[in-house]
Amino acid sequence: MSNFLSQLTASERARLLKELNYMNLEEIRGFCSERGIPYRIMAESANGKVKATKDTDRKPIVLARVRRYLTTGQVGQPTRIPAQIVREESPPARPGPRDRLYYRWYAKEFEGVMRLLRDLTAGRFKDGAVARVLAMEFWTRGEAPTFEEFARSWTKAKAEEYRLLTPEYAYLTDLKHHRADGEWKAVRKAKAKSALKTLARVAPV
Repeated sequence: MSNFLSQLTASERARLLKELNYMNLEEIRGFCSERGIPYRIMAESANGKVKATKDTDRKPIVLARVRRYLTTGQVGQPTRIPAQIVREESPPARPGPRDRLYYRWYAKEFEGVMRLLRDLTAGRFKDGAVARVLAMEFWTRGEAPTFEEFARSWTKAKAEEYRLLTPEYAYLTDLKHHRADGEWKAVRKAKAKSALKTLARVAPV
């Protein structure tokens, strides 16, 4: 078991872990790709094969794997969608409230899905981060909720949208605390550069 962070002082460790949040997805995925840390979501098929999807894990999930790697040397397992909730075909044109929202069936181009979700929420439903995060949370738990269940969960999640604001989303966090001024992009770049430099030193490829 490798604890790469043991090479750093306590203050250096604290700074690195904070600076990781300022890395963008491209920078994080570059670090992960070089070390085999998974970030692409995998899906099982009915024949037992597992293949990479076009979907990727959210930033907090990938950074959690990076932090684990830095303390254990273990790359972790990819997020995996079980075969029983994966559908290759498109959803029905007019799904019903008790039909299930299978993996790949949530997309704004599926007008019937969007229409039903709007109907179930008295017109309030909107495609966005809350809906996509919620859908993926169901699927990665191996669940395909009914549209009724999803609509109820979305309504609750939308009311608690602030819970999506985690420290990994550095800009939104800084914005909330009034730290995102006109220099923020330069600050982000400097912090990310510092993090990448430290990572290259303590966990070289």
